Amino acid sequence: MTPAQIADIAARAYQHMTPWRADQIADTLARPISLLSHTEAAFVLGQVIVDEAEILALAADPDQQRNGQASRALARFHSDAQTRGATRVFLEVASRNTPAIAFYTRHGYQQTGLRKAYYPRASAPADDALIMSRALP
Repeated sequence: MTPAQIADIAARAYQHMTPWRADQIADTLARPISLLSHTEAAFVLGQVIVDEAEILALAADPDQQRNGQASRALARFHSDAQTRGATRVFLEVASRNTPAIAFYTRHGYQQTGLRKAYYPRASAPADDALIMSRALP
C-alpha cells in the first residue's frame, strides 16, 4: 500500500479530524522504527521502539467498513510488532470517538491514561484523548 493509497483511505475515513497527507505518511514510513500493516482496504500505521509499539493511525475504506478489514489489519500489526520485539501496544483516541473506543476495547485494549484537552476542535472545546493499551501475547 502506497502513501497515496493510505492518504486516500484516511481522507475518506477521518470525518472527525484532519487526515494525514501522503507526504506525512511517506516521511513517517521512512523512519526505521515505523511499521505499516494493512489489508486491501485498511491500514495500521505505527512505530516500534524497543519493546513498545504505538499506533499512530488506523483506518478502513468507508465502503469496506464492518467486514473485518480493520480487525485483520490490527491483528497483522500486533503480529508484526511482536516480531520486532514489542510486548505492549499503546494508542490515543478522542474521548468522543465512541466507535473507535468500542473497536479497540473489542480487541483487548483498556484505558490506561488520559490527556486533557488534547485534540483541538474548530467550533468546540478541545477533546480529551484516552490512552489505551494492551499486552501482546
